[in-house]
Amino acid sequence: MKTAVIGASGYAGGELLRLLAVHPHFEVTAISAHSNAGELVTSVHPHLTTHTGDKFLSISEIDFSEIELVFIALPHGESASIINLIPASTKIVDLGADYRLENAAAWEKYYGGTYAGAWVYGLPEILGQRDKIKAVNRVANPGCYPTAIALGASPAVDFIDLNDLVVVAATGTTGAGRTAKIHLIASEVMNSLTSYKFGGVHQHTPEMEQTLSNISGRKTNILFTPILAPMPRGILATITAKLTKAMTTEQAHAIFSQAYANEYFIDVLPIGQLPKTGSVTGSNKVQMQVAVDEHTNRLVVSVAIDNLGKGAASQAIQNANIITGFHEGSGLSTDGLGV
Repeated sequence: MKTAVIGASGYAGGELLRLLAVHPHFEVTAISAHSNAGELVTSVHPHLTTHTGDKFLSISEIDFSEIELVFIALPHGESASIINLIPASTKIVDLGADYRLENAAAWEKYYGGTYAGAWVYGLPEILGQRDKIKAVNRVANPGCYPTAIALGASPAVDFIDLNDLVVVAATGTTGAGRTAKIHLIASEVMNSLTSYKFGGVHQHTPEMEQTLSNISGRKTNILFTPILAPMPRGILATITAKLTKAMTTEQAHAIFSQAYANEYFIDVLPIGQLPKTGSVTGSNKVQMQVAVDEHTNRLVVSVAIDNLGKGAASQAIQNANIITGFHEGSGLSTDGLGV
């Protein structure tokens, strides 16, 4: 299928190009990055030697009538401005936030600007969501933090208090995008941890609450604290919630294991083994562990993903595989680099 990647100069766009280079069904024929139009792809992504000699196009240079599949990896708020350029029959996976939220007020509060509406939410491992994705041409790819938190909490919605969900999650610097910022340079980040968007103001909060509310049918309130970690990529999230029924670690672990027994991109690790970001780097994998803290009567879930993989590019390809009818794992790695 002739495929376009819009916004290919960013980290997620570069990861899309890397993964699509070996995809058996998707052929990248148009690579766009407006501010870098005319430049060589390898001048921005020197590791992508597959695209030696290829140049970034402006969006106006793409003939979308010849494109069958489009990945959009633009900054939040920009995807909606180009949708009218793409034929309605073309399949689209949007990696931005423009079409994730169902509530216009939430969009205006956390993002601002004009609300564009909502597409089917592309988290296939959530109960019933895979069939919804199969039935549409346009999918809103989830955010990186919401992917980790929704997958880590959803098997427990029937026995936790969703009004008291606490999440602390650390991410690598690629989660902040590629734009140069003083607080993201190596001298500032190395050997240091810092919280950011502290006190419940992170833009992914309504997305997480929406997803878990849709799963459970109950209102969800999340206290979310993100942490910037001195590493390029990866997310390690810790989710805690008050139990509403008696539960042992072994029982909780069995529930989670059963929930994801047929999901080959999700590994509920054996009791005693903990997730590591390095174990999922470069893959579409999710690692998780679950325990019950009897002292506080809380469920504790640890989740590791690659924020550029399952949190962005590889999940986008997973969604594209579903909407195009190919095997869900086509072109995707189930093993991380490990180091």
